[in-house]
Amino acid sequence: MHLIIAEKHIAAKRIAKILAPKEPKQVRVSGMDTFEYKNPDAEDRIIVMGLSGHIVQLDFPKAYNNWQKIDANELIDAEVITTPTHVKIVAALRKLGKEATHVTIATDYDREGELIGVEALNIIRKVNPDVEFDRVFYSAITKTEIEGAFANPASIDFDLADAGHSRQVIDLVWGASLTRYLSISAGRLGKLFLSVGRVQSPTLALIVDKEKERQAFVSKPYWEVNATLKDNDDALVNVQHKNSKFWEKEEADAVMEVIGDKASVSSVDSSKKTDKVPTPFNTTEFIGAASSIGFTASNAMRIAESLYTNGFISYPRTDNTVYPASIDLRAQIEIFSKGPFREYAQKLLAKDELVPTRGKKETTDHPPIYPASLAKKSELNEQDWKLYELVVRRFFATFADEAEWETMKVRFDISGEEFKANGARLVHQGWRWYYPYNAPQDRLLPALSEGDILDVTGKEMLDKETQPPGRYGQGRLIKLMEDLGLGTKATRHEIISKLYSRAYVHGNPLQPTKTSFAVIEALEKYAPTITKHDMTSQLEEDMDSIAEGKVKEDNVLKESRTMLHEVFTELANNSENISESLRAGLREDKVIGECSECGSKLMVRRSKRGSRFIGCNGYPDCNFSLPLPKSGQIIVTEKTCEEHGINHVKIINPGKRPWELGCPQCNFIEWKKTQEEEKAKQPKVPIPDKITDVPGIGKVTAEKLKNAEINTIDELRQANAIELSKATSLPAGKIMKWQELVT
Repeated sequence: MHLIIAEKHIAAKRIAKILAPKEPKQVRVSGMDTFEYKNPDAEDRIIVMGLSGHIVQLDFPKAYNNWQKIDANELIDAEVITTPTHVKIVAALRKLGKEATHVTIATDYDREGELIGVEALNIIRKVNPDVEFDRVFYSAITKTEIEGAFANPASIDFDLADAGHSRQVIDLVWGASLTRYLSISAGRLGKLFLSVGRVQSPTLALIVDKEKERQAFVSKPYWEVNATLKDNDDALVNVQHKNSKFWEKEEADAVMEVIGDKASVSSVDSSKKTDKVPTPFNTTEFIGAASSIGFTASNAMRIAESLYTNGFISYPRTDNTVYPASIDLRAQIEIFSKGPFREYAQKLLAKDELVPTRGKKETTDHPPIYPASLAKKSELNEQDWKLYELVVRRFFATFADEAEWETMKVRFDISGEEFKANGARLVHQGWRWYYPYNAPQDRLLPALSEGDILDVTGKEMLDKETQPPGRYGQGRLIKLMEDLGLGTKATRHEIISKLYSRAYVHGNPLQPTKTSFAVIEALEKYAPTITKHDMTSQLEEDMDSIAEGKVKEDNVLKESRTMLHEVFTELANNSENISESLRAGLREDKVIGECSECGSKLMVRRSKRGSRFIGCNGYPDCNFSLPLPKSGQIIVTEKTCEEHGINHVKIINPGKRPWELGCPQCNFIEWKKTQEEEKAKQPKVPIPDKITDVPGIGKVTAEKLKNAEINTIDELRQANAIELSKATSLPAGKIMKWQELVT
């Protein structure tokens, strides 16, 4: 039996359909679906099964799980063990592996894919040591690619798998030991532990440092002077003074004073400029483009992975920006000569020669991201189609001509003061016709000649101030991570997702929370190695060397542990300072403003029962408090309520959209108002003269309830339950349930 192993179930299903002479038979093995068919030449059974990514995980032995008993630095040299994560898949591999005479690994071709394939192979070799095995490589799950791959099997790249394995070990050891150390130092255990990572922490430091730069920025006021002109055809022209910014108000006032009723054209300079054709998509460029049309990095990669496994686009994790000669580019465009993109495809196919652009990066593992097959709009949901179309249009654009603009720079004289206006008009769409995203708009000016006289119909002086540098958007941050050697094309979007899930950042562009400041400031001051990109980029280079067969995995793991010991020496020398710095910073993370009643700090607190609320530091003298939702991580944002002067709050729940709670006091007032409105809608039910005639009302409390302000039977029962609870120590809730049963 020939066993073919794909990385995911859907990939296995597609591969089986492509290779089988007729519809493959679905067979259940150890609770897992596999796809079976016969080789028409040899009558040999062929079974294709899919994994679920990694089916085993790395961990420490259970003895190391106790954070209080095992010091964090003991994890550095601790044994790392492998444990199964998908029991049914492992059982199916063992069962099929015993029967197999030949195993073909058909997982994705990159470090992770190679490691996933080797993990599966190792499980099989334990039950069938002599089994033959090989490897197939492909970049798209299409008939041509898959048939070509299986016609030319190759060898497994164990060096590449070792590079993937070394990353897992290094990230586990660094992450677990540093996370444990900092969390204990800060007193943040349980679900609120402080996550630290080899790539995560330098990335977070970039975000925090940018925020510090913004906070340190001092805005400087300036003034703009603009005018509106009208020509003989009543066309309006908006012009700006040649000094785009006046740093002294008096100078701007002086210009405003002299502006007269007429303007003359002093010069007209016309020219042409071109927009260069974009290069093919690699992962970083794709994420950047997807980010510009509203996709988060993780969502873009999730959709891209789905499009790939369904055969619509090529493999989305690639550094390559040069189409390899092995792709028949004209044939690839011909696929789209029918369907929604036919107009674009046909225009390209009319060219005598198709010459695509070339980016700076050329690799041999995978081509740039390109559309592998024609999808129908009805086959995809709106989001999937949006990204599929982005890939198709970028592919087409790489074969197109440059876009051409006609530009005009006009200078005007108004009462001796020089004003300016710039115009631009797209005269040849070129590649922008195929790829219209984020295109600059035409800025049209009327036909003007030197010496023309125009009427001044309006003037204005705007007071403005310089703005701080912008925060990092996800696409921009991933590009910076790539430039600094932080992470890989396959992991960078995951690092950003982790920063969100750990409540280190919120919003897009990314804004760090006060927890981020507390962690990064403590590390930068007392253990700066963790926050610098140099260390982690060096390890990335070492892992590349493993993949290239230049060094052994054991040597790199040893070197990484030596680095980590040096980090812990820094931590040990400053342990008290780190603990104090973290705890002080994290206390600030809970402050949401000042109490309107006594002026003390309002802070996020927990009651003895574990519920959360906003309480005043002036307690017990001041009892001011506000409720908070029961679940989700609380993020105190920088936005403040104009009415109450306290910070807005955001609630983060894993896997859900952030809940913008806003001002907690406004929210509470609105909630109370809604409750009162609902109560007012309830019909009034007259209370019988004899309270004890109502079912569920006890005689013991009847006298106490006679004079109470009660309007409905439900209110009567609730009041009775409270009185009985006081008298009997039973929970009022249980008494209410008893009353319902009696009724």
